Amino acid sequence: MKILVTGGAGFIGSALIRFLRARQLAEVVNVDALTYAGNPESLPGLDMDPGYWFEKVDIRDRAALERVFRDHRPDAVMHLAAESHVDRSILGPEVFVDTNVVGTQNLLAVAREYGSSLDDRSDGPAAAPAATGQAYPLPPGPAVASPRERFRFHHISTDEVYGDLPLEAPAFTESTPYAPSSPYAASKAASDHLVRAWHRTYGLPVVVTNCSNNYGPYQFPEKLIPLMILNAMAGKPLPLYGDGGQIRDWLHVEDHAEALWVVLQRGEVGRTYNIGGDAERTNRQVVEAICDMLDARRGQAAGGGSGSHRDLIQYVADRPGHDRRYAIDSRRIQSELGWRPAHSFEAGLRETIQWYIDHPQWVQRVQSGAYREWIEANYAGRETTSASIGRG
Repeated sequence: MKILVTGGAGFIGSALIRFLRARQLAEVVNVDALTYAGNPESLPGLDMDPGYWFEKVDIRDRAALERVFRDHRPDAVMHLAAESHVDRSILGPEVFVDTNVVGTQNLLAVAREYGSSLDDRSDGPAAAPAATGQAYPLPPGPAVASPRERFRFHHISTDEVYGDLPLEAPAFTESTPYAPSSPYAASKAASDHLVRAWHRTYGLPVVVTNCSNNYGPYQFPEKLIPLMILNAMAGKPLPLYGDGGQIRDWLHVEDHAEALWVVLQRGEVGRTYNIGGDAERTNRQVVEAICDMLDARRGQAAGGGSGSHRDLIQYVADRPGHDRRYAIDSRRIQSELGWRPAHSFEAGLRETIQWYIDHPQWVQRVQSGAYREWIEANYAGRETTSASIGRG
């Protein structure tokens, strides 16, 4: 099997490719434009892997996409390429619409044309999909499957499309109405609707997944967990929006990668699967856990201080339209496909902190001048609140 992965040099995409190639589950064509968050160093050793190809292509370039499909003839598409940072979408929404909506439409159009060109004759009984290493065996494929019947378009999306979840409300299910709050979430919601429309109108064989907040190794340090880990290690302030009470469900990126593979192999065409980590935490709880774990490792705050890393916490003005809570109900993927997260949040966070400690060169290279300029633009103008420094 050969899979075309878009955005494969990004955080989740690179985790998916590492998962697929480490287990020899599929050959991979990585299509990535290598924007600021795309990093080939997140795919160590794959430049010498005969089952891996890299194509520096922007999904907004339809002609380039057509050439990639023509050259590589994939059996499936796993679409992760997207602008994904809410704060960036607030400061500059145009690129989110351009990439996440127009880029997805380009990919759908090319995939539809390509899928229609595939042979609709069977080439023999389908082999059983490879096992993933967890406790659920994958069943054999259909008795007869043609290349056209096997082709899949897997669209990877976010729980942010569902909008703000009241504190007392049950978690998001696959039937929760969309109510996006940020330009990022709105652009992803639009791309989800396009994918489902291509299935309904044109018969494109799609599956859709919506995931909760991911964390783990190789995450670009504009996101909450790596930002707080690296700031704490450097003795810098830990800026928390508002009162830090925003609730998110946290999913380890390696669990997510396995879930994506299971959905591609076993998911029902036209169906949506929510993927979560069963780990709701407030942002404040997450940051305090990072501080406590670093305290336990080093005994005191970075920068020569004698107190806790919690003393670095600084509450800053909230961002516009900040959703208070997200939570994922993963019962469909668990009951229908047998997947469950393998990482507890505490163990996964501890491993993530250790990874950033062990990889200072990777961190140094991604913290470029452009990254520093972004941090300055996003945080420097935010006033601290009355609950400011040292609250923990």
